[in-house]
Amino acid sequence: MENKVRRYYQLKQKQKEIEGELSDLRNDITNHCAQQGMADWEIGSYRVKVVQQHRKEYDHTKLYDALPDPQLWRLFSKPDTAKLASLLKLKVIAEEQIKEAVSLKTVTLLQVDKK
Repeated sequence: MENKVRRYYQLKQKQKEIEGELSDLRNDITNHCAQQGMADWEIGSYRVKVVQQHRKEYDHTKLYDALPDPQLWRLFSKPDTAKLASLLKLKVIAEEQIKEAVSLKTVTLLQVDKK
């Protein structure tokens, strides 16, 4: 069992290193694309695509003020985007009710595929 724990630890360390390097490379590539004004790019045998996404983030305090009904708060313990989207879709709550608690976060996604 000690070998499994040791291996787990080693892999977690390697994972941190890999995630750090991936983050650096991702930043370098997306910055290059932004500087060149490119969202789609082919280099060698690779195709690079940069996609902008907007994600909703909810302010817990403002959301609580907008939805003071304890019945609704029992459905989730913290703002859960998927649950809120479901409540909005089912018209249990209205977008207008929570508009002050919502902000949009822009996320840049990077896709690299081999041709």
